[in-house]
Formats: sequence, C-alpha cells, structure tokens
Amino acid sequence: MSVRRPATRLVTLDRALERLPLFRLSDSAADEGALQWVPEPGLRWRVLPAPGDRLPGTFDQDVWVGLLHRWAEAGRPDDGAITFRLHAFLRSLGRKADGRTYEQLRASLARLERTTLESIGTYRAATPDAPGVPAAPVDTSFTLLASVVIERRRQEDQDQLALFPAFTANEPGDARVILAPPVRANLAAGFVAELSWASYQKLGSPVARRLYRLLAALGPELPGRAGRWPLEQWAEQLPLAQRYPSHLQRVLQPAHEMLIAAGVVRTAAVVQEGRERWVEYAW
Repeated sequence: MSVRRPATRLVTLDRALERLPLFRLSDSAADEGALQWVPEPGLRWRVLPAPGDRLPGTFDQDVWVGLLHRWAEAGRPDDGAITFRLHAFLRSLGRKADGRTYEQLRASLARLERTTLESIGTYRAATPDAPGVPAAPVDTSFTLLASVVIERRRQEDQDQLALFPAFTANEPGDARVILAPPVRANLAAGFVAELSWASYQKLGSPVARRLYRLLAALGPELPGRAGRWPLEQWAEQLPLAQRYPSHLQRVLQPAHEMLIAAGVVRTAAVVQEGRERWVEYAW
C-alpha cells in the first residue's frame, strides 16, 4: 500500500534563474525576437525562442512554478523527473481542464523544452558537492526542461474524453518532464529561493507573481530584510514592456498592493529622489 506524501506548501526555485528576466509579463508586447538583458558591460542574458514559436509568457511562468512545486511534492528527486496527469496539473494551477487548456499546457511544456537561455557571466552555477562555495557566474546555454514526454491515457482511463470529442489531439494524458542539468545542479547545491505556493496563487496578476519570484531570490542576499533598486533597472530585470517611469509606476502600484495584502512584503513603493526613481521593499 503506497503512502501519500503530505502536501508541500513551499516551492523551491533555482535562485540564479529567478534573478534573470525570462517570462514576458504583458500580452501586448511583441512576441517575436529574443529577450536580452545587459546588467553591465560585458555581461549578457538572452532568451531565444525556438523557430516559429514565441517567447515564454504569463501562462508559462505559472507552469514553471507549478512544475517546481510538483518536484518538491515528489520528494525533490535528484534526477529532476516530474510526473503528473495533465488534468490534475491544470487544476492545481487553478485552471479549468478542457480542450483549450490541454492544448495550452502541451504548448507551454514544449516551449520550456525548446526555448534557449544563453548566459554570458549572468547565470550563477553552484557546485553540488561544495555547498559552502558561492555560485559563480558562467558562460553557458540551456533550456529549462531537458525532456518532455506526454503519453495518451490508457483506454480504460479515458472516460472523460467523450466530453471533448473535438479535441482528440489534445486529450488528457500523463506527462513526464525532466529539469535541465544546470537547474538540477543549483537545486542540489542549495542555491535556491523559496516561496509559498498558496501565496503565489493568491496574487492575481503576472507582475505581482514575478515580483514575488524575484524578491524571493534577492531576499537572502539583502541585509536588514530591505532593498532598493533603480526603477529602470528593475523594469528590465522583471521584464516590463513599459519604458516611461510614470507608466512603470502605474503597472507596479497594483502589484505592490497585492504583495502587501498577501503578506509577502511589509512595504513596497516607488520613490523619487531628484530626477531618479527607485523601487523599495521591506519584509
């Protein structure tokens, strides 16, 4: 008789990856081309979509966090393998499971497997067998998922398929995905950020969810549980499509209110000093 594992409330994320821009947060932004971030001269981070595909977006962000939640629930297997039923996974994300969302999930998993992440001194890689050694910036390229396999459900398990006769190509199935080796290495070495799965799901906007991920990654490195960053740099690191400071402030304000209401931070604000604007957070 198998013993069901207790539900895991925390999501363990690769801290190096969470510091970098990856998922588009505005559906009005252009889908084409690469996402590039240059935090300082000589360093570069690029997100390169597969030919014919688009950059990862808001749904992909939720799928990625959901996968890491499943990985934690499975006991954090060293091989990075995560197995789940598409129906159950969608429900765990708070999504209705139907033909359209099955198709979205399949496309998202394929995108996470095919989108190339390229680092020149921006992604930090830890050494699993040397947990006390700081993670070092590396030049590398990888995808978030090393493998994605989705199998059709066995005939006796397909009772619900009759509900969706028009979606035979996107029927429920069983998925097995494997996290990429660089992500697995950082997780194994403890170079991680943690967030509450329940708190993440309570945040009603993709911007608020991204802020939670980024603050969870930066928080362990900040003295006094408070931090501030130039507004424009912060916008690039998220990333946000807006460029004018007033527009950025209008996008961030409701997300900040959500973070405070959810208890993620005590304070969150955009402040102006002379001609410069900063974002400030305190836990």
